[in-house]
Amino acid sequence: MSPNRLRFGAFIAPFHPLGENPTLAIQRDLELVQWMDQLGYDEAWIGEHHSAAYELIASPEVFIAAAAERTKHIRLGTGVSSLPYHHPLILADRINQLDHMTRGRVMFGVGPGALVSDAWMMGIPVQKQRDRMDESLGVLVRLLRGEEVTHQSDWFELKNARLQMTPYSRPSVEIAVASQVSPTGARAAGQHGVGLLSLGATTTAGFNALASNWAIAEEQAREHRQVMDRNAWRLVGPMHIAETREQAIEDVRFGLDKWIYYFREIANLPLVPEGDDPVKAMMDTGMAVIGTPEDAARRIQQLVEESSGFGAFLLMDHNWAKWDAKRRSYELMARYVFPQFQGLDINREASIEWVRQNKTEFTTQVRAAVGARIVQHIQEKGAENIRPEIVAMITGQAAPPEPEKAK
Repeated sequence: MSPNRLRFGAFIAPFHPLGENPTLAIQRDLELVQWMDQLGYDEAWIGEHHSAAYELIASPEVFIAAAAERTKHIRLGTGVSSLPYHHPLILADRINQLDHMTRGRVMFGVGPGALVSDAWMMGIPVQKQRDRMDESLGVLVRLLRGEEVTHQSDWFELKNARLQMTPYSRPSVEIAVASQVSPTGARAAGQHGVGLLSLGATTTAGFNALASNWAIAEEQAREHRQVMDRNAWRLVGPMHIAETREQAIEDVRFGLDKWIYYFREIANLPLVPEGDDPVKAMMDTGMAVIGTPEDAARRIQQLVEESSGFGAFLLMDHNWAKWDAKRRSYELMARYVFPQFQGLDINREASIEWVRQNKTEFTTQVRAAVGARIVQHIQEKGAENIRPEIVAMITGQAAPPEPEKAK
């Protein structure tokens, strides 16, 4: 029986520092998703942000529509749609349309909104963002299942609201709630029986919170008569790998400082460890893997053991390295890390071991079969054109020395 297959993907905020053409930056994000599709990645999640300059994609739905036309297999999710920013019916209708346009490849990731500056511009009280996410998610789950919803709120209203099209995916497009260290996302996932996106899973706090957040989700699920599925649990963390650890370290010095500047000075999210050498701090704390495919596999195995199992590991896309090195990192993951968690070599290993164990028997049989044809040829045509070393190779005997040429 084949083992469970861990899925792999990327969580693309994205992070593009100042000093480069934003039009080309978004184009490169599309090219990355195409490259992932070719390499066999399972998922790509696209963020929604409206300020602070680095995270350029304002509409993950528009991006997904373009990416879907350029890809064949990879599933595409909103990572995440900030629910307090949208009327639930309009957002549900857009996601449902994408579900049909992609023939079921779309996923719906949700959250309260990560940047305070986004909420500020829309006049949304920060202290109400999580409550609004919870309220909106409650009606979105029902809408995306094709139900009729009437709901009165202090910030939106629904009257006999229903999607025009029956959902393509049944019973609904897949939904996942973003979670970091606090239990907010885990509670929401459990209440509605939807997936969980654990952001910052490789940070110290995020790593320590994995088991407890899942326990909270399961507890909430039991209380609300829902069921949590570990296969719908996704862990997110940054990695950059190369053929050697030294090369990986050299690669990330291209853009890591700009990424750290964004989180420390602009976004104010507690993702970056303290230390004089940021690369060393990232590696020592386990917050990021900067190394080889073996280092990446080792860290993912730690996450599997700490969490007791999850469905997908998503690379936090970061642009620490130059484009060619970044593409190479994604390729090395697919070539050398995927097989270790997807059982891709189990049958190959069994096959090569079986042939090795039976090599003597197989060699005997092939020598006998070929030898018989040689004997048949000699009987019919003579041995004039049969070289001695060929006979020796087939019979396993030493070839007689060739006669010396006359001087």
